[in-house]
Amino acid sequence: MRLLILILFSMLSTAVIAQQLTRRASWEASITYENGLGAKVISLPEDSKLMKAGVKTGDIVLKVNDIHIVSGETWTTATYSLRESEETTLLIRRGTATFSVSVMLNPLPLEKHVNHDTYYEQVTSDYGIAHRVIITKPKGVDEPLPAIFLIQGLSCSSIETYPGRTGNWPETIKTVVEQSGMVVMRVEKPGVGDSEGDCASADFHMEIEGYRAAVRFLKSKSYVDTTKIIVYGSSMGSALAPKLANEFGAAGVISDGTFFKTWYEHMLEIERRIRQMQGDDESVIVKKMNEIYIPLYYGMLIEKKSYREILDQYPAMKDHMYHSPNHMYGRPMKYYHQLQDMDLAGEWEKIKVPVRILYGSNDWIMSEFDNHMIIKVLDKNGHEDHQLLIYPGLDHWNTIHEKPEDSFFGKPGQWDPQTAKTIVDWAKGMVE
Repeated sequence: MRLLILILFSMLSTAVIAQQLTRRASWEASITYENGLGAKVISLPEDSKLMKAGVKTGDIVLKVNDIHIVSGETWTTATYSLRESEETTLLIRRGTATFSVSVMLNPLPLEKHVNHDTYYEQVTSDYGIAHRVIITKPKGVDEPLPAIFLIQGLSCSSIETYPGRTGNWPETIKTVVEQSGMVVMRVEKPGVGDSEGDCASADFHMEIEGYRAAVRFLKSKSYVDTTKIIVYGSSMGSALAPKLANEFGAAGVISDGTFFKTWYEHMLEIERRIRQMQGDDESVIVKKMNEIYIPLYYGMLIEKKSYREILDQYPAMKDHMYHSPNHMYGRPMKYYHQLQDMDLAGEWEKIKVPVRILYGSNDWIMSEFDNHMIIKVLDKNGHEDHQLLIYPGLDHWNTIHEKPEDSFFGKPGQWDPQTAKTIVDWAKGMVE
């Protein structure tokens, strides 16, 4: 009897661990956080669940379940926390009145691809966080296929290409999925998509462990040729691609919009470029670098402080800040403290497999010189198969512009399908 009880307890524990992630729900509305408290309802369809619950255009969402909307990070967290078949309670302000509504929101539709099977599965990292993984596979192919492990950039945005999502990055993903003829895997960060956790508080190590768990999961699939896995990274993912390729014996690396130096060096360079695009004289830039940005990022990345701690020490810096007190680009200070200590450049020295690097000539986020530094290191180490393509007009977000300033100031650009086709051609070439 004792043995039977132990077996049943073990089965129950396993069932709890294997519990499937719940699909996230959709606002089905345009709601925007700007500044201060709450997010504003900009528009919503008449047949939406929110309108039927009594929400109107112009309402201010102050709270979502237990999450007070006090920043862009809290709004992102609240949005990713929505779940189908779970009641969502909103605290609304309309004029001078404040009231609550409860609503059961519809699930976000799943992505689909022509002539491909799409699998929504999950992996659990060593941190105990369950991550959503999305795997696509060409239909009707029986033998093991080459695979692409795709790593996204820094932000807390989803890696899904669900119906209705637009933009050149989703178009890039669709091209890679539908034209490569390969298995493609993506993994959502902590707190993003259907994944557990909170992206606004997840650190760099947590994120990497999710990627490691996903690669191991990919290699366990019978339909994957584990000798032909390509790691393709965009932006921050492009800097992680060599590290994961070295750890897991990948067949090749594709880096799109990458960097090579430490994050401290990177942030100083990007601040200088921003000041130039905003029209500051060079002498003014030197003064701002010496008095503001060098002390700011030294305090953050070398002394491991938060922006709030630095601003408490140097209040005059506040007028030059465009990040929140405890976050940069939606990620916590700890993320960047760990990133600063990561030897990402050293991974390029170790790499032996083929390397392809894509850099846009109008990418004002990353430095072109960093890309040439990587090629120089590879040449120095006798690496035999690498290529750097400087793509004319391309910015950091897969968009063509006439000049970097157009991208910086948010002017509309153009989609060039050849950029994504280049990624596909490189991947195919590596596994032939």
